[in-house]
Amino acid sequence: MKHPKHQVIIKFLILCSILISYFAYLTYQYDLLTGGVAALITWSFFVLCTPVADAGFLLDFPLRLLFGIRMVVSEVVVWAIAISVNTLALLYFRDFYQTTMLTRLMEAILTTPFPYWFVIILSGIGTFLSIRFGDELMDVLHHRDREYFHSNHFKYELVLVVFFIFVLFGYYELIASLGINIKGE
Repeated sequence: MKHPKHQVIIKFLILCSILISYFAYLTYQYDLLTGGVAALITWSFFVLCTPVADAGFLLDFPLRLLFGIRMVVSEVVVWAIAISVNTLALLYFRDFYQTTMLTRLMEAILTTPFPYWFVIILSGIGTFLSIRFGDELMDVLHHRDREYFHSNHFKYELVLVVFFIFVLFGYYELIASLGINIKGE
């Protein structure tokens, strides 16, 4: 059986290869600059506009396992990078938002503060709740804060689950108002 750190490295490399393949495809379709910017905007969409730590998880979990950096800290850095990418893209590379459906959707969300910035707010809440839960789970697995976690486990988890359900419901309603069909029908 493989060691968990080896599995994390393999998964990280697979995710990186998917991102590099997507960048290569966009570069082939357009050019190097357009492909690079469009790939970064797409990555930032998954960071800023999904209520779980998915694109940020590319870095968060491996950094936690390999170096002990708390996932919430690395996720804050990931969000700062994603916000910076979009700030620069909106200022200097606005045309590149027209390359894919996700980049066009990202531009619509960013340029329509009400109500679509709530997608980003709800995504942030959902992401940081899931990251916090992941950090606490890692702490419990490593026997840190075990007594606190077990003594307050039910109340704390119930509040998190109810709040996360609220976030997902609000997110679903906002995404539906953008005309996106999540069910794939």
